[in-house]
Amino acid sequence: MPSVKDRPIDREKNKLVPFIPDGDFYFTKGVEAFRKTKFQSAIKWLRRALEITPKNPLYQCQLSVVYTEIGFYHSANELLMEVLESNRDEYPDSYYLLANNYAHLGLLNEAKKYALNYLAAEPEGDFAEEADTLLELIDIDDEDGDWELEDEDELLVTQETIFHHMEYMEWELAMPMLKQMMSRFPDQPLTRHDYAQALFHTGKQEEAIQLENELLKDDVNSIYSYMNLAVFHYERDDFEASEACIANVLNVYPMHEQQKLRIAVALARTGHEKEACARFQKLERSPVRNHPSFFRWYSRSCYAAGQKEKAEKMWKDACQQHAILKLEQAPWELSRKIDENATF
Repeated sequence: MPSVKDRPIDREKNKLVPFIPDGDFYFTKGVEAFRKTKFQSAIKWLRRALEITPKNPLYQCQLSVVYTEIGFYHSANELLMEVLESNRDEYPDSYYLLANNYAHLGLLNEAKKYALNYLAAEPEGDFAEEADTLLELIDIDDEDGDWELEDEDELLVTQETIFHHMEYMEWELAMPMLKQMMSRFPDQPLTRHDYAQALFHTGKQEEAIQLENELLKDDVNSIYSYMNLAVFHYERDDFEASEACIANVLNVYPMHEQQKLRIAVALARTGHEKEACARFQKLERSPVRNHPSFFRWYSRSCYAAGQKEKAEKMWKDACQQHAILKLEQAPWELSRKIDENATF
């Protein structure tokens, strides 16, 4: 008796229907990965679902939840705002998700506003108890007088937005916000250093260097000034001046994760790829590993240090996690100094 594989196929009677996955298929895969706490896989599947159905609010809300789990509150809020703009009455849960994210960011005034919006829309909703609890906690802080909510929220919202623009190298967008910050909150010293970066990257290099030198006179131990000046001089091919500045950073090991990342990036950008790799490696389990700058400069440092396979895999994974990185060339392809000026 002939086997199935030996039987002739009547193509008219036995047409094969190819399996073409739709958005729901990828969405289901994303939810499964999320439940198994495989957050990067969940992001990959859910983004694929949104590529097929870009404005599906259910997909957007689920992806926002994954972003919240890994601390990407800004990205989560962007998705939720899109949902509210297009489907305000149909997805009131977005109000609570926004309230929760703003609470994590310390933006209590914004958190209170969206928690109240949620309870107004869904007084008996799935998150009603959580929203009530959140409001109680905010009211306790308010009664204690520990928070000047409007000022605190304005500061933190602006800082979060500026950080987002800088991470995505949107210097023209960051510039006016930095000016506003310096005027509104003059006691925030880091803002001036960020403003110097924006000046430099928008073509005002001399002004940026002058500003940092003035800041260094006011605080001769400013790590931020030394990092910025090291990068500025390196970009202008003044390697001797760059080395003099970065020497003040090489033996500094701060406690704060954001400072650790800034130093690692500064080392990577000034030809100290071996030292940068060591710093980045210690951040592999830190929340900052989810920032685009982590992937840009860690992958470049690995490539320069001879770890090309690791660099290429890292960049591939980064492009899956951050859609904007897909639009960029691999970092090592952009560096004109990476081979001739590496110091390792």
